[in-house]
Amino acid sequence: MARIDAAYNYFMTTYGSNIGSRYESHKKSELRDTYNKIVKANKDAPLYKIKDTEDMGQFAIDIKEHANSMSLSVSNLSSAGDSIEDILNKRIASSSNPDSVEAVFVGDESTPADDFTIDVRSLATPQVNMGNFLPADGHNFEEGQYSFDLDIKNHSYEFQFNVNAGESNQTVQQKIIRLINSSDVGLSASLMTSSNGDNAIQITSKATGLPEGDTSLFNISSNISYRELNMLGIDRTVQEPVNSDFSLNGVDHTSMSNTFTVNKAYEISLRAPSNGEVTVGLMNDTEALTDGVNQLLTSYNGMINIGLKYNGAHQNRTLLNEISSIAKGMQSSLEYAGIHIDEVGHLILNEAQLSQVINSDDRAEAFTVLNELKAAISRAASKASINPMAYVDKAVVEYKNPGKSLSAPYATSAYSGMLMNYGL
Repeated sequence: MARIDAAYNYFMTTYGSNIGSRYESHKKSELRDTYNKIVKANKDAPLYKIKDTEDMGQFAIDIKEHANSMSLSVSNLSSAGDSIEDILNKRIASSSNPDSVEAVFVGDESTPADDFTIDVRSLATPQVNMGNFLPADGHNFEEGQYSFDLDIKNHSYEFQFNVNAGESNQTVQQKIIRLINSSDVGLSASLMTSSNGDNAIQITSKATGLPEGDTSLFNISSNISYRELNMLGIDRTVQEPVNSDFSLNGVDHTSMSNTFTVNKAYEISLRAPSNGEVTVGLMNDTEALTDGVNQLLTSYNGMINIGLKYNGAHQNRTLLNEISSIAKGMQSSLEYAGIHIDEVGHLILNEAQLSQVINSDDRAEAFTVLNELKAAISRAASKASINPMAYVDKAVVEYKNPGKSLSAPYATSAYSGMLMNYGL
């Protein structure tokens, strides 16, 4: 279990904070196609054992996540149509500081979309209540039925929970957390652990900001179970909700949310204080195309880095050879489009050269090259995402009987490397 835990911890600390992309939602037909690819990849796959190495789970995770990154970059370049050239006809928002202010154009071709500046002084924050830290194995609660009241958004709810004989503090706290999270009332509860192993319940509102005239987003109280509520301490607010504070073109504004629209043209998401003005507007044609191509190359280079990283550790060049062959097979045509290969196999974009060629009479050839590169990267991403375990070190135990094999569609699951029993 220790190695499985380590792999999951690696995933959460390395990739867990990634925000979902709008390209990660799929139609039923796309999900069905993915399932069929999984079945096909597994149908004749041999039975194998994963080699007993500390970083094998990390390798599988890295492959899967970087394959996903490549797929998202392909989707971004395909958002305006099947051809990359269609991006030149699409209106795309631009932010001079996307780490602070993220902008998406939500209007249509007739929507006025003038540039504007925004200065973010502070973000909208949720309300946070923090309970008391109690010994995990302690028994502070007597057997019985208890309840507390929750007031939120002009609604009142009563939550009831039972404490059975011999139940520990941690068991009682976990009951309350499940009760709150399953109620879907706009709160999120979690168990916080101190350095000495004591636990406390933290309750956070899903909403941010504070409506005018209100003093809080939610309140917890109890007359019947006052002693137990006082022991839990979940009625204590440690972070008050506040509105975001920013200025648009020098005019001060506040908002209860960190996401809002401006002039019905831009959807703005505040990510961090800007420490100065950020300019939001529309990209010009070349800028939008260059930005998309750079994202594609960055995702490709990330997979190259994974191949280089684990090639040194395992002397396994399967992933590196497969990914690098994409660029090597197109090297001369890529150079025409301003994309060059460095000494380790990374693709580097010469933006000036790309801009020059797409504004010339030979632009069709450049777009043909870019579309071929996008398609090749899409195929590689799909293959790696469907079966990342194809690239890890493993010992083949038995090949399936050709033509008479049965499909086990989830054997090539994204994180099967983490779930292996290393005691086998």
